[in-house]
Amino acid sequence: MAGVSSSSTRAPSSRGTGPFCASCPSRARRREAPTASGSPAALAWCTRTPTAAYTKPSHTWACSPTHRAVASKDPSPRADRPGSPVLPCRSKSPARTFPSERANAPSACGRAPAKRDRLPGVKILFLSQRVPYPPDRGDKIASWHMIERMSRTHEVACVSFAHDDADLAAAEHLTGRGIPTTPIRHGERRKKLCALPLLATRKPLTLGVYGSGALQAEVDRQAVGADLIYAFSSSMGAFFLPHPELPRVMHIAELDSDKWLQYADRVRFPMSWIYRREGRTLLEFERRVAPLANVNVLCTPLEERLFRDRIPGASSCVLRNGVDLERFRPAPGAAETEHLIFTGVMNYYPNVEGCEFFVREVLPLVRRRHPRVRFSIVGSRPTPAVTRLAREPGVTVTGFVDDTGEWLRRASIAVAPLRIARGIQNKVLEAMATGLPTVGTSTATQGVGADDGRHYLVRDDATAFAEAVCDLLEADERARALGAAAREFVEEHYDWEVALAPLDELLETCYKEGPRES
Repeated sequence: MAGVSSSSTRAPSSRGTGPFCASCPSRARRREAPTASGSPAALAWCTRTPTAAYTKPSHTWACSPTHRAVASKDPSPRADRPGSPVLPCRSKSPARTFPSERANAPSACGRAPAKRDRLPGVKILFLSQRVPYPPDRGDKIASWHMIERMSRTHEVACVSFAHDDADLAAAEHLTGRGIPTTPIRHGERRKKLCALPLLATRKPLTLGVYGSGALQAEVDRQAVGADLIYAFSSSMGAFFLPHPELPRVMHIAELDSDKWLQYADRVRFPMSWIYRREGRTLLEFERRVAPLANVNVLCTPLEERLFRDRIPGASSCVLRNGVDLERFRPAPGAAETEHLIFTGVMNYYPNVEGCEFFVREVLPLVRRRHPRVRFSIVGSRPTPAVTRLAREPGVTVTGFVDDTGEWLRRASIAVAPLRIARGIQNKVLEAMATGLPTVGTSTATQGVGADDGRHYLVRDDATAFAEAVCDLLEADERARALGAAAREFVEEHYDWEVALAPLDELLETCYKEGPRES
């Protein structure tokens, strides 16, 4: 693909199929009668409900049967989000950097970089394994904050798998907020069974479980009116393969292939063989699809180094996760003594394995010194193996709770005993944001970038982990200092506004580059 000058601007797409309506004169216009299709996702971007703290830049589409161009736009960046210089469209290195990583980013003293014009709204087709709402599990937390950020200045439509009725309701909610979301029903258990014949091929099971002719057809339909496709996970990247005419972003976050290889080291045959095969075949797929994306997005520098080592030559950048600092706010007076907590979706194997390790090997050592200590496992969809852990003294398995933050505020110490993990663990960020002293393994904390002994404690073997927990239970002042430092750290580095600041320019750069040559 030939590079595009940073001063050039492609006009937004004039194609008007699906939610990207070619005849709508303004996204701010009130919704008119439904289209003939009757589908909420087929309605134009006329139901936009902006976040109260932000004002959309005004612009009007000049429409004609064959072309739509920008008639007017706000020429200056909003005062509440300073602009920054445009990146060169092509870098000499496949690694990308964006404003918050460069010297000309807004400084700590608040000085803004030079102002520049922003692109008019780009039409982004966002693909995800789950409907990106509500933000109540790892992938939904990140994807929701991303589409909310995108939708402030761009037009976003989502095509996602719906795993249950709650996902269908969430899709309707997002559409009502002005982010048209098309859910495609997904029966995961049935899909897993149907994928088993792939074991006789070189195709990863993941692509069988998340393969869907219905979702592909919907992507094909909506891509006609899109300017850019953003695939959230490598498996969703399979759906943008038929569309080389569009710029494409693949949000890998962390390499799924490496995760399966970690699984293989923790289980016995035959599952070890299946997991190792999945890691190998999925890496082959990732090596095929990653070079086709304008940029591949990883969530930590560590993950990017692994990505560049396994898939050399593919363009990449880092976009960190964040944490909701208001939802997960400290409340020291609410903490209950000798109350330990773990949070996470409890049908996710790394969480299950980590809790089993903690209850079987760590907790008995803690109870020798603190016999009244309690341990709460807080998270939805506990497996039978997790439910059985509640039989142990002092262990509570809550299942789904309305407010994880409230449970964190009731605890005195958070634990993250994961032995399989990649990327940034939201459970660690949320505990730190709540001001909880946290003890985690090196695997659970590897992507956070904080300091052992200053912001949290890192211990890997059962004896050292138990010793660290007991020390904090017996030293209130040290525990409070650790929690306060943790909160200060995430305020500085993991506020969502800070974490997603590079996203605006990432999208702009990819849009200006145009489609990448295959």
